[in-house]
Amino acid sequence: MVILQCFEKTPGVLLLKTMGKNLGLSPELYTYLQANSVREPEILAQLREETQDLPGAVMQIAPEQGQFMALLVQLLGAKRTIEVGVFTGYSSLVVALALPKDGQVVACDVDAKTGAIAQRYWENAGVADKIDFRLGSALDTLDSLIADGQSGSFDFAFIDADKRNYPRYYEQCLQLVRVGGLIAIDNVLWSGQVADPSVDDPRTQSIRAFNTQLHHDERVSLSMVAIADGLTLALKR
Repeated sequence: MVILQCFEKTPGVLLLKTMGKNLGLSPELYTYLQANSVREPEILAQLREETQDLPGAVMQIAPEQGQFMALLVQLLGAKRTIEVGVFTGYSSLVVALALPKDGQVVACDVDAKTGAIAQRYWENAGVADKIDFRLGSALDTLDSLIADGQSGSFDFAFIDADKRNYPRYYEQCLQLVRVGGLIAIDNVLWSGQVADPSVDDPRTQSIRAFNTQLHHDERVSLSMVAIADGLTLALKR
């Protein structure tokens, strides 16, 4: 394959334009990816299937994203993690399964009904003792962790909740994770709407602004990964 590259100067920015580096996934290729990569435990498949019948099912992360997050947790040697936005518990379950026996997930959500589904699956998977479910405002929960002197004591955080509060969740998690700890933020590509100037609803605007903020945050090493709906990884320096 021939790769064509050109450089374009804009004020303060050097842009690299590359043809042939981005691969859109057709339904057939996506099926191939899942068939040749995803190793989803049966308990996770059952949870994903049950969630598909619920309102808001689109909020559940894809299995390949869950597997990727589990790999990150294992690479970090993580023991203490935070989750902001639980829904029915797929992401917290996949992380808990990847943690060692003495690992812990502090899982924050405001919805008792979907939280009950999550707790049922955590129990069935044998990891309920690893997950500290905090029902209520995640902002308050994270503030309480900071007030309790737990800053710098977490290895990994996953943010997947209301978009307008992403900057606040991020700042709290950045304080709570250790140097070398990782924050993963979901939905940063927002079904492609972040790149569509004709879309200007409040949630899209919030994600755009947040993405710009992180791009310039020198406190972290950064990578925006084009998996599922976009996952930004911020490693605390």
